[in-house]
Amino acid sequence: MPSTTINPTRMELTRLKGRLRTAQRGHKLLKDKRDELMKQFMDVVRENREVRRRVEEGLMKAHSSFTVAAALMSPEMLEQSLLYPKQSVELDMTFQNIMSVDVPQYQFRTKSEDPGEIYPYGFAATSGELDDAVAALEQVFKDMLHLAEIEKTSQLLAEEIEKTRRRVNALEYVKIPEMQANIKYITMKLDENERANTIRLMKVKDLILKEALEDRREQDQQALENFG
Repeated sequence: MPSTTINPTRMELTRLKGRLRTAQRGHKLLKDKRDELMKQFMDVVRENREVRRRVEEGLMKAHSSFTVAAALMSPEMLEQSLLYPKQSVELDMTFQNIMSVDVPQYQFRTKSEDPGEIYPYGFAATSGELDDAVAALEQVFKDMLHLAEIEKTSQLLAEEIEKTRRRVNALEYVKIPEMQANIKYITMKLDENERANTIRLMKVKDLILKEALEDRREQDQQALENFG
């Protein structure tokens, strides 16, 4: 039985069949989109794992070098060396469209192209390990920015996958079966109406034939009486 009250007419049947075809096409397109999103998501997850490993290794290296530098230098000298940075960074964000999902892309550029500008101190009074720590942080910063981009991308893709999955399930288990049930119901009703009309026409035909036979019998009887 249909889930809602519908008019069992041929116009309604034609409309439902059109909607069913559209829903089936949409269901296929959404399934294809879901599968492609899953593929993209798995690629991002693998890249995320690799970049996170590099970030953790870079931070451990920077922390190790900084710990040695802190042991070799006085706290006052270490603080003074890092108090006024010479280099500055500008960060830009654009978007890339992946299967109708706008994911962020980060680009940064330094104020100066001179790689030595990352060291805000003179080398005479500082430890070489501090240079290693600053260089390691400069390198890991790029990977951290890339990691942030990847993790945001994976979050947005996961949300879109979930929304697409719900739409696919709604069409597959609710909308399409409901429309198929309505079409079956209307078809059955139309067949019943057609059979009922056929039966009525047959009954009317039988009545007409019966009346015609009775009229013919009366005419024959009248003719016999007149002849006699």
